[in-house]
Amino acid sequence: MTLLGFFSKEKKENLNKGLEKTKESVFLKLSRAVVGKSKVDDEVLDNLEEVLVSSDVGVATTVRIIERIEERVARDKYLNTNELNSILKQEIASLLEENNSSEDSDFSSPLKNKPHVIMIVGVNGTGKTTTVAKLAYQYKINGKKVLLGAADTFRAAAIDQLQIWADRAEVPIVKQQMKSDPASVAFDTLKSAVAGNYDVAIIDTAGRLHNKINLMNELAKIRRVMD
Repeated sequence: MTLLGFFSKEKKENLNKGLEKTKESVFLKLSRAVVGKSKVDDEVLDNLEEVLVSSDVGVATTVRIIERIEERVARDKYLNTNELNSILKQEIASLLEENNSSEDSDFSSPLKNKPHVIMIVGVNGTGKTTTVAKLAYQYKINGKKVLLGAADTFRAAAIDQLQIWADRAEVPIVKQQMKSDPASVAFDTLKSAVAGNYDVAIIDTAGRLHNKINLMNELAKIRRVMD
């Protein structure tokens, strides 16, 4: 079973639509970045870098893409902007191929101590709960004993959503009632993970912005109870 096979047909279709929209958006921005230019120069490369970073391609990946384009420019001596989209697609595809593997055994992370605790944090709507499920599934198919903790006790149906993912991945979950103290859930999860000799404990948390002091203090408390 592949990772994509872990999701329903509807989820796959939504994912594909999202990726298609992202692809169109990125390349539209790239086209605007080079409009009116006849060749790829430093200004064009700076514009491309800004577009890629702002499109969440990632700084490290953006740098690699820009470096590859610079190598092409140096090798070919001249590169016009009409060729740029094609080259960008080639270089991005090449990077994806380098980092892609169908082998599940390629998925790994340092598990020096048991249980290895992963706390998923971030702003609202970024896919934290789904990421918890993906990590749980990958660790499980690689032979690890995984336990989930439903510490997002704020968002409506968050606990139920994680329960559904846990059932699909066939991993146990520690949960309490809505509005329970998230730190208490995290503590119970870690306690259960130690008692059950689990390899990995993954804690889901509520979305929060960095400028919300009370929510950040809550996050610090969750971390403290697991130290």
